[in-house]
Amino acid sequence: MSRFWSEAVHGLTPYVPGEQPRIAGLIKLNTNECPYAPSLRVLQAIRDAAGEELRLYPDPECTQLRQAIAAHHGLLPEQVFVGNGSDEVLAHAFMALFRQPRPLLMPDVGYSFYPVYARLYGIEARSVALDEQLRLRVQDLLDAGPNGGIVFANPNAPTGIALGLEQIEQLLQGNRDSAVLVDEAYVDFGAQSAVELIERHPQLLVVRTLSKARALAGLRVGYALGQPELIEGLTRVKDSFNSYPLDRLALAGATAAMLDDTWLAHTRSRIIASRDLLSDQLRELGFEVLPSSANFVFARHARLDAAELAAALREQRILVRHFSRPERIRQFLRISIGTESQCEALVQALRGIVQEPAGGDR
Repeated sequence: MSRFWSEAVHGLTPYVPGEQPRIAGLIKLNTNECPYAPSLRVLQAIRDAAGEELRLYPDPECTQLRQAIAAHHGLLPEQVFVGNGSDEVLAHAFMALFRQPRPLLMPDVGYSFYPVYARLYGIEARSVALDEQLRLRVQDLLDAGPNGGIVFANPNAPTGIALGLEQIEQLLQGNRDSAVLVDEAYVDFGAQSAVELIERHPQLLVVRTLSKARALAGLRVGYALGQPELIEGLTRVKDSFNSYPLDRLALAGATAAMLDDTWLAHTRSRIIASRDLLSDQLRELGFEVLPSSANFVFARHARLDAAELAAALREQRILVRHFSRPERIRQFLRISIGTESQCEALVQALRGIVQEPAGGDR
């Protein structure tokens, strides 16, 4: 606390990111990063960009990257907004779209940055509870009453459960008077993208990232897709905050990544295969594993405490994510999908942990 802080700062509760330890030899399955190296085309593009032109400011309109993203999705460049990671894109969207007289709706179990942004920008937010299976029900959102916007991740974070395209369109048809933001950070791992709905639903904004499926978490590139008037709103906020959100290296690497669909298809299929195998192995060890369309699984053991499991894994130099709040997910662990060998090491460690010791209950 400081007497020099503005009043608003005293009331903030910042987002807490997943641990990023600097310890060699860890198996890091706690922050949903891609376990494989980026495309060689990306690395070469970054090397090529690391020349004397770094003395110059980057393109403030990110023209080439926006063109590549638009071409990938079958849209126009004016339907694309890019930013310094999807978190920044989300922040600009909250400011541009959700500061409304009516409350913003969001799932009670979802990406924990959403309520942080709401507090930062003075947005009234209302949580809509997931059902007993931790699924988001469209009708519950529609029944929540008039709103100033709706935001949710699809697939959900941290559960990994996805809504189908028909359900998203049902929501859009029933909620025409406020913006609907679909956060597709994990959509490449098995969910249906809502991008094809943009043409007929002007209230829809789709946010995506290159951190997960494209293995560029360290480059910090995200983007939004929508009709031009929504994109213009985000651009107005961006240009009132930072006209140069992406540097030359990020622009070069991200553009190359969007052009390498062969690498994406291979890596994505590899991660999905590991996820499905790991889910089966966890169930054999007594875990309930929610159906995941993401690059992680959300699981709880039938009889062992999740926090104790996370601590026991850490002792074996394996990191997973445990959320103490909200209460209803306290017994779950979120486990990122690693390489085949990392997933195998995790399963071996869990076998030793969950096995009952001789002579008594664990």
